[in-house]
Parts: sequence; C-alpha cells; structure tokens
Amino acid sequence: MHGIRYGYLIDDRQVGLSRVGPGRDPLFFIVRGRVTETTADDPLHERRLLTETGVAARVALLAERTILPLGYRLVRVRVSGNNGCTVQIMAERPDGTMTVDDCEIISRTLSPVLDVEDPVGRDYHLEISSPGIDRPLVRASDFARWAGHEAKIEMGMIVAGRRRFRCVLLGAEGLKARIRRTDAQPGEATDVELRIEDMTEAHLVLSDALITESLRRAKQASKALAAELEAAEAEEAAEMVVHEPPARKGAPAGKKNAPQKADPRKAAADKNPN
Repeated sequence: MHGIRYGYLIDDRQVGLSRVGPGRDPLFFIVRGRVTETTADDPLHERRLLTETGVAARVALLAERTILPLGYRLVRVRVSGNNGCTVQIMAERPDGTMTVDDCEIISRTLSPVLDVEDPVGRDYHLEISSPGIDRPLVRASDFARWAGHEAKIEMGMIVAGRRRFRCVLLGAEGLKARIRRTDAQPGEATDVELRIEDMTEAHLVLSDALITESLRRAKQASKALAAELEAAEAEEAAEMVVHEPPARKGAPAGKKNAPQKADPRKAAADKNPN
C-alpha cells in the first residue's frame, strides 16, 4: 500500500489538488457510465472534440465516467515525466468554475477508481486542477465563449499551408472554430475556419484582457452561487418550527429567588457550642 499526500496548487491561474499514487487496496465501487452527445441546453454533457491518446486516453475515459455524475466535466488529461510520472486531470463545473473543495471531491471519488483499473501501470503523482486562465479549448462552446481573446492552435494536418496558428477567436460554427490569424504573412488569408476535431492542441494565450475577463466571470459566478445558497437557507428557515422552552414550575418566570437571611441566634450557637 502506497502513501497519499495532498497539496494545494494555487496561483493566479490555477487551483488544484495533488496526490501521490496509485497503489492502494480497492476501497470503493467503480462508477460505470456513458458520455452522452452534445445538447445545446445541457453544457454538462457537451462532447469534447479534442481528446487524448495512449495512457492519457485511458485515464480520461475513467475520469469522465466518474466525475460526470458528480456534476463536473472533464477538460483535459496530461501525462508527463515530472516527478517520475505525473497525471494531471483538469476539470470544471459547467459554468467554468472550479474550487479547491471541488478538486478534493473529485480526488476522493476518482482515486480509488484509478487504483482498481490502474490505467497508468506504474506509480504516479495525481494532480486534480482547474483548467487555469490560459485554459485548453476542447469543446465548441469554448471557442464561442472566449471569442475576442488570443489563442494558439496546433493542427494534426496542414491547413492553409501550416499546422500552427496564433489567432484571435471569432467563435464557432458547428464543429468548426472561426479564427482571425495574427501571424498571417502578406497574401495569406487572415480569417480561417478550422475543424476542432482535427486539432491536437488549442489553448488561450495569457493577457491582461484575459485575466480581467476571467476574474470578472469568477466574481459573477461566486455571486450567483452565494444567491443560491442564501435562497436555500431562507427556504430551510421558513420550514423550521420554533418551539419556546417551557417555563419552570415554581416562581414566576424572570423572578430570581431572593437570598435567605442568616439567623443570628444560630450563628451565636455555632460559636459557643457549650
């Protein structure tokens, strides 16, 4: 049995939780499920168009099936040689938020699943984190949601004479991302459509505008969550029945017992017993 260590990974761009694993005896059941197709009214189940290969793909399959019932959606899985072997799992709520508590919930639920299935096949460090501000773009809605911000995109095939693009996102149309190239040479097209499924990597480029917008959205989401909690607490308080404690038998309520006066004859007798 291997030890487990938790540590928070928090900075201006990312919040997360790390754990040393895998090797533990199986403690919990394995969650089985199926990822449904994208629906416009259900962002939780929107399909990822950029996916992993190899070990990362095996981890992603287990991770997605496990965290989806918890209300989280998978963003990206990366397996690297850091610290021997590190498995990083990025996840988020459908509104794009992710807290340390969320990371801990996912870690506690997913860790035993990975221990039983062992998709990595060796000891590794598990990191559960938010996508960060300069986040990966993996769904069509990501390209629409972050329209107006800079991104870097790498294709699995040559498109418009190149594989790599630096651009400003213009949005998405179906399964294609619309971009405006900032690296276009004279005579090259600036506005291009790229099939998202043909991309091998896509992520936002960190900028002052992106940081400002990310903080604004995070603040907005926090206010919405606080309003939901306040409404739930008010509803719970309205359903509670308050019972006043019964008054004690004896003296009238609120009246304290008067102190008893000492008997001077008894005091004198105690001093002169003979």
